[in-house]
Amino acid sequence: MAKKQAPIPISLRPWIEARQRFRLSASNAKACPLPTGSPKKFGKLANHHQEPWKRPLPDFIAALYVKRFGKPIPALVKTIEEIAAAALAKKRAKKTRKLIASQPPNEQGSVAQTE
Repeated sequence: MAKKQAPIPISLRPWIEARQRFRLSASNAKACPLPTGSPKKFGKLANHHQEPWKRPLPDFIAALYVKRFGKPIPALVKTIEEIAAAALAKKRAKKTRKLIASQPPNEQGSVAQTE
């Protein structure tokens, strides 16, 4: 059976759409050092077919990353789906911690009073 995918949060959906639309890899999407960090800016950067002096978008992102951080790729590259799964696991763990903390203490663990 196929492994069930974690639901993708609304905040990460534009990144998935941009990754599909502009054919970016996970490392390109992770390495995007645009000041706003928004995939909405990719459209004006990716028209290298109409404007031949522009680089293709993956090359442009890689050049910006090298210029800003001094290394070719990020050390840890996670896909957007992995980020969503980690966020969901963190949310579930927090919910269980809160549930355990809200339960009354166990009677056996408390000090018994003798008469």
